[in-house]
Amino acid sequence: MSIINFIIENILTQASITIALIALLGLVLQKKSFGQIISGTFKTLLGFQVLSAGSSIIVGSLIYFGKIFTQGFGMQGIIPSIEAINGQAMNELGLGSQIAFTFLAIFIVNIVIARFTKWKYIFLTGQAILWMSTMCTAFGYFAGFRGLTLIIVGGVIGGIFAVAMPAIAQPFVRKITGSNDIALGHFCTIGYLFEAWVAKLVGDPSKSVEDVKLPKSFEFLQDTYLSVMVVMVPLYLVTAFFAGPEFGAQFSGNANYLVHAFLQAIQFVVGVYVLLSGVRLILAEIVPAFRGIAMKLVPDAIPALDCPVLFAYSPNAVIVGFITTTIGTVIAMFALPSFGLAMILPGMLTNFFAGGTAGIFGNVAGGKRGAIIGGIAHGIFITLLPALLITILNSLGFVNATATDVDTVAAALLYAWIITPLMGLF
Repeated sequence: MSIINFIIENILTQASITIALIALLGLVLQKKSFGQIISGTFKTLLGFQVLSAGSSIIVGSLIYFGKIFTQGFGMQGIIPSIEAINGQAMNELGLGSQIAFTFLAIFIVNIVIARFTKWKYIFLTGQAILWMSTMCTAFGYFAGFRGLTLIIVGGVIGGIFAVAMPAIAQPFVRKITGSNDIALGHFCTIGYLFEAWVAKLVGDPSKSVEDVKLPKSFEFLQDTYLSVMVVMVPLYLVTAFFAGPEFGAQFSGNANYLVHAFLQAIQFVVGVYVLLSGVRLILAEIVPAFRGIAMKLVPDAIPALDCPVLFAYSPNAVIVGFITTTIGTVIAMFALPSFGLAMILPGMLTNFFAGGTAGIFGNVAGGKRGAIIGGIAHGIFITLLPALLITILNSLGFVNATATDVDTVAAALLYAWIITPLMGLF
């Protein structure tokens, strides 16, 4: 058990190591030279580390923004956190071992399905699988499953999600990337498809947000990073102004609180630059290396990678998706309590990564108008599902806890609304 825990905690949940090892295996299976194997493996590792560094810069900036946003606009409510559910499930329910084995079972079921069916997607976002295993284990436990049955049921359900989500998103991913080389491995996919559906109803895919024509004096905004800066700097400054100098001073140190907000906005842009650099590097290495696995182990296998790999294909849509999803989450935050549901505060990390990806889907399905209207609808949708889940979690003893990744929420609702009542019949 200690060996399995070590592998899961130190390898399978470390995306850069997992992907590098998979690249190594693919290159070995293709009988590449020693130099090519070393080069491909370490460039893949480097690419993911660069991507992760960019993500970390963005996360740090957004954590600050989330705090001043909450303070500036006087918001009080519940912040979704799958980490809190994971901690309570392991520490208070003693399900740590079961979560670890379910994680492993999901990965195995995913590979088996990919090997013996026409759905050839290998889900490679380890952290997302960990959150799925947490939900399946916790809700399976309350459904009445124990021991090996708990692990097998969770592994099958999670494994199906790990194949099904990339599969149903792939028609859009093909349009976004122009190829079938990669898939999307992120458990917010139901939300992306929801935005694409709304965008298709209201938009026009021929009018892409990436093709917006600007006056000559504003042509500099065609540079991705400058356009991001023009949006984020005012957003941070206005929010910091409403939060006030006293609150802002705890983050700014000796600097003026508005100057600090300005620099945090620039940090966000820096994070986007680093992240997209990592994306380009990883895509250049992982796709050729993965062909070895496709040829030898799982014929025609397609790697399902984390959502930032799509950002380079439609950077303007990422920013549109972030802003419109945030608008939608704010609308839902005020609207849902009138229906007897909990007030869910906007999660800026989810709004950027999931909202940005959803914006890409909305743009490819419905163009500029689809990305805007679909993004607002997406924000409402990804707030509604956690609000529905919190009532169930409260009844199970998870106080004021809920999650954001809508696919894991969907798995939890599957247990709560279907599997648990069926178990009650026996």
